[in-house]
Amino acid sequence: MRGPVKIGLVGVGYIGAFAIALAVRTAYIAATSEPDRQNYAAMYDFGDDLLFLGVFGVASVVPSATALFFLRPYRRFWRVLSVIAVIAATTAIAALLDLRSWRGADARSIATAWAALASLRILITPLFALGFFVCGVMAPTLTPRLVLLIATAVEATVFVLWFGSLHRP
Repeated sequence: MRGPVKIGLVGVGYIGAFAIALAVRTAYIAATSEPDRQNYAAMYDFGDDLLFLGVFGVASVVPSATALFFLRPYRRFWRVLSVIAVIAATTAIAALLDLRSWRGADARSIATAWAALASLRILITPLFALGFFVCGVMAPTLTPRLVLLIATAVEATVFVLWFGSLHRP
């Protein structure tokens, strides 16, 4: 299979994932059209965007795995991806530590602003965990596979710790 065909195949997969996510989001909006949707439009829009992102992330597993399969012979790609995974996992840990340390800060402080960004970073940890897991499964050698699976575990652990802390007084 030639390069343009591979790129086209992966591109069609991502277009399909986008279409699925858009259809699910549209159906959800239609199913939840009630007065509260107009009164709290910004909150509903944020939730709709998170739903779209989550569905797109899950639906894009197949095209992503296909692209990774095509990239298996390129060792340098896997080294760079491993470094990126370590950096991303480190930012998840930093975001969790930031959220734990800001409690009680003044509402107008810089710490509160960073905590807001940290919570957004933690909201996408499940997608990073899924992505790193797929990459880890597709990795051609042991070292990138282990690094990517450890990054998966870090992202998942950060999300579980954060989510668990939401239910504590």
